[in-house]
Amino acid sequence: MSNIFIGTVIHGEGRGKQLGFPTANIELLDSTSEFPEFGVWASRVKLGNLFYHGATSIGLNSTFESTAPTFETYILDFDEDIYGEVLEVELIQYIRPMKKFDSLESLVIQIKKDVELARLRLSKN
Repeated sequence: MSNIFIGTVIHGEGRGKQLGFPTANIELLDSTSEFPEFGVWASRVKLGNLFYHGATSIGLNSTFESTAPTFETYILDFDEDIYGEVLEVELIQYIRPMKKFDSLESLVIQIKKDVELARLRLSKN
Protein backbone atom coordinates (compact mmCIF):
# COMPACT_ATOMS: atom_id res chain seq x y z
CA MET A 1 0.00 0.00 0.00
CA SER A 2 1.30 3.44 -0.92
CA ASN A 3 1.43 6.07 1.77
CA ILE A 4 0.81 8.88 -0.75
CA PHE A 5 -2.76 9.90 -1.52
CA ILE A 6 -3.87 12.41 -4.15
CA GLY A 7 -7.23 14.12 -4.21
CA THR A 8 -9.27 17.24 -4.73
CA VAL A 9 -10.21 19.54 -1.85
CA ILE A 10 -13.99 19.53 -1.44
CA HIS A 11 -16.43 21.20 0.93
CA GLY A 12 -17.06 19.29 4.14
CA GLU A 13 -19.32 20.00 7.08
CA GLY A 14 -17.21 22.97 8.24
CA ARG A 15 -16.71 21.49 11.71
CA GLY A 16 -12.93 21.79 11.64
CA LYS A 17 -13.13 25.50 10.99
CA GLN A 18 -15.71 25.94 13.78
CA LEU A 19 -13.33 24.12 16.16
CA GLY A 20 -10.36 26.30 15.15
CA PHE A 21 -8.72 23.68 12.92
CA PRO A 22 -9.93 24.14 9.34
CA THR A 23 -9.28 20.97 7.40
CA ALA A 24 -8.97 20.25 3.72
CA ASN A 25 -11.53 17.53 3.06
CA ILE A 26 -10.09 15.41 0.29
CA GLU A 27 -11.93 13.36 -2.29
CA LEU A 28 -9.34 10.83 -3.41
CA LEU A 29 -8.80 10.79 -7.18
CA ASP A 30 -8.09 7.08 -7.31
CA SER A 31 -11.28 5.54 -5.96
CA THR A 32 -9.55 2.17 -5.80
CA SER A 33 -7.05 3.47 -3.25
CA GLU A 34 -7.36 1.59 -0.02
CA PHE A 35 -7.74 3.76 3.04
CA PRO A 36 -4.82 3.24 5.40
CA GLU A 37 -5.39 2.41 9.05
CA PHE A 38 -8.06 4.73 10.41
CA GLY A 39 -6.73 7.33 12.79
CA VAL A 40 -4.67 10.49 12.97
CA TRP A 41 -1.40 10.74 11.08
CA ALA A 42 1.49 13.19 10.87
CA SER A 43 1.62 14.05 7.17
CA ARG A 44 3.45 16.01 4.52
CA VAL A 45 1.22 17.91 2.12
CA LYS A 46 2.13 19.05 -1.38
CA LEU A 47 0.10 21.87 -2.94
CA GLY A 48 1.45 22.89 -6.32
CA ASN A 49 5.21 23.06 -5.86
CA LEU A 50 5.05 23.84 -2.13
CA PHE A 51 5.27 21.44 0.80
CA TYR A 52 3.63 21.81 4.20
CA HIS A 53 3.31 19.80 7.38
CA GLY A 54 -0.08 18.47 8.38
CA ALA A 55 -2.16 16.35 10.69
CA THR A 56 -4.43 14.03 8.74
CA SER A 57 -7.56 12.35 10.08
CA ILE A 58 -8.81 9.28 8.26
CA GLY A 59 -11.93 7.37 9.20
CA LEU A 60 -15.32 7.79 10.78
CA ASN A 61 -16.00 10.93 12.79
CA SER A 62 -17.86 9.01 15.47
CA THR A 63 -18.13 12.08 17.73
CA PHE A 64 -20.48 13.45 15.05
CA GLU A 65 -21.94 10.01 14.26
CA SER A 66 -20.79 10.03 10.64
CA THR A 67 -21.25 6.81 8.72
CA ALA A 68 -18.92 7.42 5.78
CA PRO A 69 -15.14 7.58 6.19
CA THR A 70 -13.44 10.89 5.54
CA PHE A 71 -9.90 11.87 4.58
CA GLU A 72 -9.12 15.33 5.89
CA THR A 73 -5.94 17.24 6.57
CA TYR A 74 -5.22 20.19 8.82
CA ILE A 75 -2.31 21.98 7.16
CA LEU A 76 -0.12 23.52 9.85
CA ASP A 77 0.50 27.27 9.68
CA PHE A 78 -1.69 27.64 6.59
CA ASP A 79 -4.79 29.75 5.96
CA GLU A 80 -5.84 29.91 2.32
CA ASP A 81 -8.92 28.96 0.32
CA ILE A 82 -7.90 25.86 -1.63
CA TYR A 83 -11.28 24.39 -2.62
CA GLY A 84 -10.92 22.58 -5.94
CA GLU A 85 -7.14 22.32 -5.65
CA VAL A 86 -5.37 18.98 -5.89
CA LEU A 87 -3.36 17.94 -2.83
CA GLU A 88 -0.83 15.17 -2.47
CA VAL A 89 -0.78 13.87 1.11
CA GLU A 90 2.02 11.63 2.30
CA LEU A 91 1.33 9.84 5.57
CA ILE A 92 4.53 9.96 7.61
CA GLN A 93 3.74 8.55 11.05
CA TYR A 94 0.68 7.16 12.81
CA ILE A 95 -0.31 9.18 15.88
CA ARG A 96 -3.42 7.51 17.31
CA PRO A 97 -6.61 5.61 16.48
CA MET A 98 -9.97 7.32 15.93
CA LYS A 99 -11.97 7.92 19.08
CA LYS A 100 -15.43 9.15 20.04
CA PHE A 101 -15.29 12.18 22.34
CA ASP A 102 -17.85 13.03 25.01
CA SER A 103 -17.67 16.77 24.34
CA LEU A 104 -16.41 19.26 21.77
CA GLU A 105 -14.07 20.64 24.44
CA SER A 106 -12.35 17.27 24.89
CA LEU A 107 -12.14 16.89 21.11
CA VAL A 108 -10.45 20.30 20.74
CA ILE A 109 -7.97 19.45 23.53
CA GLN A 110 -7.08 16.23 21.72
CA ILE A 111 -6.74 17.95 18.34
CA LYS A 112 -4.29 20.43 19.89
CA LYS A 113 -2.25 17.49 21.21
CA ASP A 114 -2.40 15.76 17.81
CA VAL A 115 -1.19 18.88 16.02
CA GLU A 116 1.72 19.34 18.44
CA LEU A 117 2.68 15.66 18.10
CA ALA A 118 2.54 15.95 14.31
CA ARG A 119 4.67 19.10 14.44
CA LEU A 120 7.24 17.38 16.69
CA ARG A 121 7.40 14.18 14.63
CA LEU A 122 7.66 16.03 11.33
CA SER A 123 10.43 18.29 12.63
CA LYS A 124 12.57 15.15 12.93
CA ASN A 125 12.04 14.15 9.26
